[in-house]
Formats: sequence, C-alpha cells, structure tokens
Amino acid sequence: MIIQIESLNKIYRNGAIEVTALRDVGFSVGLGEFVSIMGQSGSGKSTLMNILGCLDNFNSGKYFLDGEDVSLIKGKKLAQIRNQKIGFVFQSYNLLPRLNALQNVELPMLYAEVRRKKRRAASLEALDRVGLGDRVHHKPAELSGGQKQRVAIARALVNNPAILLADEPTGNLDSQSGDEIMTIFQRLNREGVTIVMVTHEPDIANHTNRIVAFKDGRIISDEPVKNPITAGATG
Repeated sequence: MIIQIESLNKIYRNGAIEVTALRDVGFSVGLGEFVSIMGQSGSGKSTLMNILGCLDNFNSGKYFLDGEDVSLIKGKKLAQIRNQKIGFVFQSYNLLPRLNALQNVELPMLYAEVRRKKRRAASLEALDRVGLGDRVHHKPAELSGGQKQRVAIARALVNNPAILLADEPTGNLDSQSGDEIMTIFQRLNREGVTIVMVTHEPDIANHTNRIVAFKDGRIISDEPVKNPITAGATG
C-alpha cells in the first residue's frame, strides 16, 4: 500500500472550542489506484488531504506513506519526504507569475538541489507528458486556465513522486478544459501513477476507479466505480 491510515483523528482547537475534523478514519490506497474523495464543505476531505500531503499533523492514529510512519518523521526530513514522495496539484494552480512554465516545473527539483542539467531535462520531459512541450517559455499570464493546470501537473510529476494529490483540479476550469485535465490524469494512471483527488463534482469523480465519501469527519462509503467515464471520449 502506498497509503495506509488507521484510526486517524484530527481536532482543531480555538480557545475553549474544539472542532473534530476527522473521526477514527481508516482507509488505504494501493499502488496504481485512482481514487476520488467527495463530501460537502466541512466534511473533512480537505483536512484529510492536508494530512496525506504532510502539510498538517493529526492528534491520534497512524499514517504510513510508502511504508514510512509519518508520525515519527519531523522537521527537515518530513519536508524532504513531502518534496520527493508527493506531487501536489491545486485548484488555483499556485504558479509563480514571474517564472515561465519550465522554471515553474523545475521548482521542486531546485529545492531538492538537483543539478541544473538534470533538472532542465526532467522538467522538459514532464512538460512533454502533459502536452506543453511548445509552451516551455510562456509565463502563466500567457497561458489558458487548462494550460496553467497542465504546468502544475508537470511540476507535480517532475520528482517522480510515489503519489499525486489533486485538490479540486478542475474547479476553476470550463468543461472542455476539465475534460482535458481528466484525460491527462487517466493516461498518467494507466502509466502507473497513483492519484488521490478531491472533488465535489460527481461526474469528475466518476472518471476515477473508486469513490470515498466523507460526512462529518467520517467515511460513509468507499465504493469502486463500476464503469468509469473515459475522458476525451466522443459520441
């Protein structure tokens, strides 16, 4: 299993007020799976994604990422694991406006202190994988929303992470651009990339192979998708 979570609890405290965001959550994600996480605002899905991405801690339970117990890892090593094992794709792209596509994709390798020649080659390859080999010198302002998200996906892939985490990756896109992004995700998944994606859109979730639904901090269903939608299909 790439992800193994056991009896996970997360409580936010604001003075005397306590809010339980996750209650005894347990689930796993196998190598090569494509899983979507659904739920209303406040259901706990975003909290879970932050924990999966090692961006937030938890109060009790266990989280194993690629065989490592995350609760035992702190500080600089945790940041290294986050950079090397996890690729992030956000709804708002999170691209740096002054950098071109190639430079944005290079950032995770820059933080990992990868040499310039290797960094550039890997970044060009990642941009090719998402169909942007001809846009490497374009800055975000010169790209469409769908193209920006493709740059973000390339950036997430450049370190060959164990898992790709996508938080509402089609949320800011029109239906055509959203379909193009799902086409890329499905192709990457067929190539062996493990993907966990948060979405509130049932049709987007039905492009994945499994849907985990949250409500009030708990998993209320975890079911395979019988006939996943094929992105880019016509007719």
